[in-house]
Amino acid sequence: MDDVTDAAGSARRRRDAPHNRRRTRAERARDRITELEGHTDDFVAYFKERVYATFTGLAIVLVAAAAAHPTPEHALLALVLGVVGITAAGFVSDVISHLAVHQEFPGLREWAILGRIALGALGTMLVPGILIALAWLDVMSIDAALRASIIVYIATLGIIGWFAVRRSTLRWWEQLFALLILVALGFVVIGLQTLAHSVSEG
Repeated sequence: MDDVTDAAGSARRRRDAPHNRRRTRAERARDRITELEGHTDDFVAYFKERVYATFTGLAIVLVAAAAAHPTPEHALLALVLGVVGITAAGFVSDVISHLAVHQEFPGLREWAILGRIALGALGTMLVPGILIALAWLDVMSIDAALRASIIVYIATLGIIGWFAVRRSTLRWWEQLFALLILVALGFVVIGLQTLAHSVSEG
């Protein structure tokens, strides 16, 4: 009887062990996405804001990298203000849209969703911000930091695009064609945002 009890206890501990260990960042991100998947509009808004913020951040670092003598403090300030600005604009627009459609302010659940969406958008500048801050501290050169930031942003856009295509019900060749279209449109958006930021810098 004791052997049976010990075996049952061991099985229960093995079953409960994954819940006791510290979750990785990727697991926490998947959990946040899973929470949103039951609400299609929230799921769309989550990715929409991340894409907006990523395009904005990429355009800013491209402009900074193209400058004659980029400085870490200027690049970091431009990145933070740009991403925070686009995130705040999205947050306010969502609140106004909710008020216009539902004729009332968002409830507690809606505020929580909007906050999670905003944090997701702000999170897109975390790694580039750290890289540029390291350049500010003379740990690395600003040119290397900006190049690495560009790679991070392009990789982020690629992952988001691939994730979106893979979730579709298209056939494999249609998914490939859709991904190519997204890449082409992405380059157009990057070009327009880079041009806009270059004009504002001038």
